[in-house]
Amino acid sequence: MPLIDIHVIEGVFNATDKQQMISKVTDTIVAIEGENLRGVTWVRVHDVPSGQWGIGGSALTTDDVKALQAGS
Repeated sequence: MPLIDIHVIEGVFNATDKQQMISKVTDTIVAIEGENLRGVTWVRVHDVPSGQWGIGGSALTTDDVKALQAGS
């Protein structure tokens, strides 16, 4: 059965955002594989502590991601 892990930096997404991720990812699996998989599709959202996620050799913080969201 599908198990999808989503990793996000803590403090960027609220509970509603995370619920939308879970719902939409589940809907996508169902669109591909059929409704029978809805009840057995697991989606987990993991918060990674700020500064413990690196891209290009640099640590990303919650503030960095919020700046990206804002288009800064």
